[in-house]
Amino acid sequence: MEPIEILRVSNLHTFLIDDLNKAYIVHDHNHINEPDALKRVVAIVGEGETKIDRKLLALMPNVKIISVFGAGYEGVDVHAAIERGIVVTHTPGVLNNDVADLAMGLLISVSRQIPQADRFVRAGDWVDGPYDLTKKLSAAKLGMVGLGRIGQAIAKRASAFDMKISYTARTPKAELPYLYYPSAKALAAEVDFLLAIVPGGPTTKAMINKEVFEALGPKGYFINVSSGSVVDQPALIKALQDKVIAGAGLDVYNDEPRISPEIRHLSNVVLTPHMASGTFETRRAMADLVLANLSAYFEGTKLPTPVPECQGLITK
Repeated sequence: MEPIEILRVSNLHTFLIDDLNKAYIVHDHNHINEPDALKRVVAIVGEGETKIDRKLLALMPNVKIISVFGAGYEGVDVHAAIERGIVVTHTPGVLNNDVADLAMGLLISVSRQIPQADRFVRAGDWVDGPYDLTKKLSAAKLGMVGLGRIGQAIAKRASAFDMKISYTARTPKAELPYLYYPSAKALAAEVDFLLAIVPGGPTTKAMINKEVFEALGPKGYFINVSSGSVVDQPALIKALQDKVIAGAGLDVYNDEPRISPEIRHLSNVVLTPHMASGTFETRRAMADLVLANLSAYFEGTKLPTPVPECQGLITK
């Protein structure tokens, strides 16, 4: 059997790269010295934000599968892939708990200003007087923009804090005991904390905008553990600068990892480096799922986790 050649289009954890190298000939997109190698590539592996578009796919006429390391895949032109008979897979499910844990961590950190209080103590400012009072989280009103598997995991944790949970989504979920609102703006007007956990992509691009922040108001907080693309980032910066909203907790950004100085210099935000799924256990599980999707394709067996658009796509 001839060796299988694949293309890596983003930085990946060393353990995943090592495992890929054991099973395949792996080319690095940034260091391809042999032009004909792209013609031999039959699979692409990368993170969900990495741009895999028509132009890139046109360079590789024999690609049959794109295996995404991540639950989100907004960087992939799925429609272009499907047109060419290319299946796209991702790694959902295994990261639900970690993302939900970090979401709760951001909620607590934002409401109780834990990072700011840490700096207050380290700077010796406590000797001049106590820290300012903060916002109570327990029993507060939490609005969820999106209520899929990860959103429901967050809601479960928030319920343990006696938070009053409501949500907006494409359609109401009658089986869940939470109040539904038809839009993010309508939801924002009724809650203390607004948390985004929807997939990125064209249908959700900049859905959290100036009007939503104005509805959330000067006592409201915004949390984003979904995708930077779902937020109108200039509107968010303006809302934070002008105290249109009280603060924010952000794990994702439009231009990551190059974060705008305007965001980095704000005192009313808590920032984390897109680390919601960033535990050893979960990243290993994600890597295993990337490998399982590749193996299943090349062995001609059922793919573990094709993206929804590729469910039922015949690839052989």
